Amino acid sequence: MMTLLQLMFEFFKVGLFSIGGGLATLPFLYEMSDKTGWFTHADIADMIAISESTPGAIGINMSTYAGFKTAGVPGGILATLSLAAPSVIIILIIAKFLNSFRDNPNVEGALYGLRPASLAMISAAGLNVVKISLIDIETFILTGNPADLFVPKAIILAIALFIGTKKLKWSPIAFIAISAVVGIVFRM
Repeated sequence: MMTLLQLMFEFFKVGLFSIGGGLATLPFLYEMSDKTGWFTHADIADMIAISESTPGAIGINMSTYAGFKTAGVPGGILATLSLAAPSVIIILIIAKFLNSFRDNPNVEGALYGLRPASLAMISAAGLNVVKISLIDIETFILTGNPADLFVPKAIILAIALFIGTKKLKWSPIAFIAISAVVGIVFRM
C-alpha cells in the first residue's frame, strides 16, 4: 500500500513539473530510478522504446509501464492517473479563467520562460538515452580499450535512422519496425 501511495505521489510530481511533453518526463524518471530503485536506467531506455512504438502519449505510456513494473496492474493504473491528474486540474483552471489571463504580460512572460526549460529537460533526457544506447561504459572500464566505449552497431543504426527520417517520407512506424528487426538480427 505504501508503494502505491509513493508511486502516486512521485508520478503526480512528474505530471506537475514535466512541462514540454512526454520526453520532459525523462529527467524525473531518472531521478525516480536513482531515488527509489523501482527501475534502472536501462529499464527507462526500454520504456522509451516501448512507449515510442505503441499508440498514445509517450509520457502516459511510460508512466503506465513504470507503474506496472513497480506494482503490477494497480501500479500502472495509479501511475498513469497520477501523471495525468495535474494536467487535467491545470487545464480546467486555465479554461475557467482564460479570458481574464489571455493578455496578461506575466502569463506571456512565464510561458516564454518555460520554453527554454522544456528544451533543457528534453535535451538532458536525450543525452541520457544516448549514454544508455550508444555508449558502453561498463565494457570500457573492464577492458580499458577506447574502442569498447562505443556501440558501433547502435551508432550506425542511429545515424541511418536519423538520415532516413530526414530524407524519406516514410511513416515513423516503418522506422520503428526496421529498428526492431535490425536489433533482433544483429543482437543489439
